[in-house]
Amino acid sequence: MDWDKLRIFHAVADAGSLTHAGDRLNLSQSAVSRQIRGLEEQLNTNLFHRHARGLILTEQGELLFDATSAMTKRLDAAAARIRDSEEEVYGDLRVTTTTGFGTLWLAPRLPKLYEKYPDLKVDLMLEERVLDLPMREADVAIRMKEPSQADLIRKRLMSVRMCLYASPKYLADNGTPKRIEDIADHRLICQNTDSNQVSAGLHLAQQLMFNDVRSLLTVNNYFGVLQGVLHDLGIGVLPDYLTQDFPDLVHVLPEIESADVPVYLAYPEELRQSKRVSAFKDFVQDEIISYRKLLRDKQNS
Repeated sequence: MDWDKLRIFHAVADAGSLTHAGDRLNLSQSAVSRQIRGLEEQLNTNLFHRHARGLILTEQGELLFDATSAMTKRLDAAAARIRDSEEEVYGDLRVTTTTGFGTLWLAPRLPKLYEKYPDLKVDLMLEERVLDLPMREADVAIRMKEPSQADLIRKRLMSVRMCLYASPKYLADNGTPKRIEDIADHRLICQNTDSNQVSAGLHLAQQLMFNDVRSLLTVNNYFGVLQGVLHDLGIGVLPDYLTQDFPDLVHVLPEIESADVPVYLAYPEELRQSKRVSAFKDFVQDEIISYRKLLRDKQNS
């Protein structure tokens, strides 16, 4: 098949309109229409259903669009690798991680990365859904469990535990619990048990709820839980990496904590030589080393 026709088909399928695709490709609507008609004749099938509001892919069109999408992502990856052959670190880097880790740990440290590589453009995608790295939905992922996708380079960065924290003011006003049963007399702030979260955090929240807490605030991410704690609303279930950036938080019932949650960094095998990925990986590892040193110093003090 003629790649130029496939390129135009992909633009039309993505835009859902001959006119919009033509604007993207700097072609007239009639030129785009001729290419689509020629491709349909070559394949002896209809690729689109035409109606007044635009174009909808047929079943055959969906199959072809899946193929051209994969081809486009592969071409983007090849272009990225070619750009990465230069000595300088620059260009786009798409990083995906959870909302909690991205907002509470990663984002506050990014100024150090930009200070070293000012021409880097990071697209930080924060969501609980696991993006498909081999299909180039993202370049790098930081996740709270080992990725299961094939053809990924992965590195375990650290372990996290979910613990109980409160503000000094909340404890001064409401008292400090001495045992887990005392949670019943406090407001508990945690992730909603129906929301996507690591199983260790879910199990700890469920364990605490067995104590018939008198008041409860649930949020669908740890950023919201932290805001509740900082505003003196109650005792929150939060990841222990927060202690570095929020040293005033009081660790409540330190014997009550979740199991270890592994944190992994992963990226596709094809980006092994990417200077952008290497720069980001080194930056994260350096920050982890600093984090671990701070924890050791705190434990030994």
